[in-house]
Amino acid sequence: MKRAFIFPGQGSQAVGMGKALADAFPQAKAVFDEVDDALSQKLSTLIWEGPADELTLTANTQPALMAVSLAAIRVLEAEAGLDLKSRAAFVAGHSLGEYSALAAAGSLSIADTARLLRIRGNAMQSAVPVGQGAMAALLGLEYDAALEVAREAAQGEVCDAANDNGGAQVVVSGHKAAVERAVAIAQGKGAKRAVMLNVSAPFHSALMAPAADAMREALAQVAVQAPAIPLVANVTAAPVTDPAAIRDGLVRQVTGTVRWRESVAFMAAQGVEAFVEVGSGKVLTGLVKRIASGATGTAIGTPEDVAAFKATLQG
Repeated sequence: MKRAFIFPGQGSQAVGMGKALADAFPQAKAVFDEVDDALSQKLSTLIWEGPADELTLTANTQPALMAVSLAAIRVLEAEAGLDLKSRAAFVAGHSLGEYSALAAAGSLSIADTARLLRIRGNAMQSAVPVGQGAMAALLGLEYDAALEVAREAAQGEVCDAANDNGGAQVVVSGHKAAVERAVAIAQGKGAKRAVMLNVSAPFHSALMAPAADAMREALAQVAVQAPAIPLVANVTAAPVTDPAAIRDGLVRQVTGTVRWRESVAFMAAQGVEAFVEVGSGKVLTGLVKRIASGATGTAIGTPEDVAAFKATLQG
């Protein structure tokens, strides 16, 4: 059976995530310790005890979600004998999850990934003054229709398609007034729902250009290896293994559309039948089922999930 391992992005965080893994498995605890050391901060305490409003700060959420995903991968390797190189056709991640995917595939070290995500979170938060940017989810419009809505709403401001999540779920991002116009226009064009999102910045829009510059500089300072298996990149929805192309994709990703629908569809077209979401929550598993109707989705974030997954590796 062909599998892809996929890694969640912002919105999947929850206080307490990964705690059961760390309590049960020393391999998981070691990942959290490594992230704490890399950031010179007890991020693990914040992850497990909160407060939630501090965990949801972008600069904390991004390395926190990566830590949970990599803790789960290390446990799968130790307990289930998982070898990504032989068991996975592709890895992919949603936005910051792309960094988790690369760390899982050996392209980036965990410590470097934690530091990069802290830089990324801070840079994305500071790229636009608070209150000037916004994001909204357009539900019930296919991507091309949502793109037209964004173009019509821009009116000289920025309104970009940030996430093409599949299942007629598209997120737009940009100047607050433009995004508000997009919500009104989408409702007039038959969207089932169009809602402003409670986010702190207009991610994946042209307004993130200063953050892209910061990531270009940061990525130039770290070692990027060819991953053990191909990464299906957010910005191209195509596989990549070349380190220079990976760096370029991670920079472009900051301002570019997360092409999740196309990424999952590509992997399914290559024969992937099973998508394994590694880390906190089940958001991507739900999206996969909308995009690739014949595929199965499994989320792994607890010791029970690990135990249940062991048997499937016989397939």
